Amino acid sequence: YSISVISLVLVLIFHFASRYGNSHVMVYIGICSLMGSLSVMSCKALGIAFKLTFQGMNQLVYPETCVFAMVVVLCVVTQMNYLNKALDTFNTAVVSPIYYVMFTSLTILASVIMFKDWDRQNPSQIITELCGFITILAGTFLLHLTKDMGDSVSSGLNAHPLLMPSHSSRFVVTKRPEDGFSMEEIPLCRQEFCNP
Repeated sequence: YSISVISLVLVLIFHFASRYGNSHVMVYIGICSLMGSLSVMSCKALGIAFKLTFQGMNQLVYPETCVFAMVVVLCVVTQMNYLNKALDTFNTAVVSPIYYVMFTSLTILASVIMFKDWDRQNPSQIITELCGFITILAGTFLLHLTKDMGDSVSSGLNAHPLLMPSHSSRFVVTKRPEDGFSMEEIPLCRQEFCNP
């Protein structure tokens, strides 16, 4: 799994990121999610090493512990770099749900492959986990869908000046009389759309 993920990340970084990174959200998010799944697995391995060390079996003398620590740092730095690029390039409302779903899916896949998490569970536990995961995916999809519907309704209202509420066209500022200032009207919309 690790070799496949690293190969795919290198292809995405060196071949696709420069060409399609600014136009396809999946390039940057794919890099983040793949590296994120490796970072979670490395953190889990590092956590097991620390747990054994605290129980009296020193794991810090083994080079694997240092390798896991370096992998965590490398994965997190890469992940944050490309997540920031995705957030700078695309809308957060698009990046967040896609990243959440891909990161979660790849982390579950990595956990099943690398740590064989499902070997210790019975079929009903596995089915329950899958149903929960599908519910989360459906909820994320519905939130994203309803957010898009809300944007189209509000942009439709803003496009028609007659549908804009009249009380929002002007803002009245009152200042204290002891300061010697008078009331002012500040327009909040373009003059041609404001009601007189």
